[in-house]
Amino acid sequence: MDEQQQNLWTKDFIFISVINFFLMLVMYLLIVTIAPFAVNEYGASTSMAGLVSGIFIIGTLIARIATGRIIGKVGSKKILFIGLVVSSFATAFYFAAGTMPLLLANRLFHGMGLGIASTATGTMVAQIIPQSRRGEGIGYFSMSTVLATAVGPFLGIYMSQHFEFTILFMLCLALAIVGLILFFFVNGNEKVVEPVVEDTIKRSFTVSNYIEVKALPIAFITLLAGIAYSGVLSFLSFYAIEVHVVKAASFFFLVYAVVVLLSRPFSGRLLDEKGANVIVYPALLIFAVGMFVLSGVHSGVMLLVAGALIGLGFGNFQSCAQAIALKGIPVERIGVATSTFYIFLDFGFGFGPYFLGNIATTMGYSYMYLLLMGVVVVAFIAFALLVGRKNALPETV
Repeated sequence: MDEQQQNLWTKDFIFISVINFFLMLVMYLLIVTIAPFAVNEYGASTSMAGLVSGIFIIGTLIARIATGRIIGKVGSKKILFIGLVVSSFATAFYFAAGTMPLLLANRLFHGMGLGIASTATGTMVAQIIPQSRRGEGIGYFSMSTVLATAVGPFLGIYMSQHFEFTILFMLCLALAIVGLILFFFVNGNEKVVEPVVEDTIKRSFTVSNYIEVKALPIAFITLLAGIAYSGVLSFLSFYAIEVHVVKAASFFFLVYAVVVLLSRPFSGRLLDEKGANVIVYPALLIFAVGMFVLSGVHSGVMLLVAGALIGLGFGNFQSCAQAIALKGIPVERIGVATSTFYIFLDFGFGFGPYFLGNIATTMGYSYMYLLLMGVVVVAFIAFALLVGRKNALPETV
């Protein structure tokens, strides 16, 4: 059978995507509620509450670096099982984290579980997708994350307003356990790469064991885009209060998700047929326009228009960038390349809000979003210089 006609929607592809959705849903359910939980339950200061939220990303980064190093040798299915078990235990431990140090330690532990598991899901999907349909396949797979980024914050905020935090933790634990159960329905037919014995010691501490150099240019551009989007994810609710569009703000991420879901099938197929430049250049320009519109919001409709533009821009850029990061990567290096991509994306998401918070405090949210529009423009230029000039052929993406 011709590779182009191979079935993309295999049982493994579907189950891995659903598992990834549950992982990310738990992450986003907690990322918008754990800081208020720390303040309400432990009387934490604002800075300490921020640390409770942010230390999760530190755990994720640590795990991604380690996972990318060993996933090709151990096998992504075994790594996924370890990550799901760690995530399930960490989710259960929220009920027993009775002190601030225990809560911080558990957030770090939970972040490591997510980092391990999500690196494995990304690697497994890249391995089972037909080469000629990689852009389309990764686009569909990344919808699981897009849905989580929309449903998670919406559901988390709603539940924190109407239920006790214990109910929220129970939901997160149920999702984690279901994800672990689904693992046993995944075949995961993959090739485990045996290490070269005589070269193992020599290469033990080389950068290439942890970072895929070929993926660095697009990973750097993803870092810039991730910093820009982190300003939306972390400060939109505060900005909405400031400009009096709170009701519309509750639908922002839903609009974002709908636009991505409608556009992703077409953009993924176009990526495979026409190459990366056809998607990335317009996506980054639309993203920049969306940030510009967001910086000048004065009505609910305008806010939702910004959400649609940002979804069309950043949402499609993210999946395309992941496909580019895996372009031309040998099967034994897919795990490292996947890890490299997510390390830079997580770094932008995790540390961006820390620096942006200072800018928002001194200059205001509107100026901050205008500045982030400039960051997206820099990402556009960086892509043109580092990646776009190579003009990758569709069949190699």
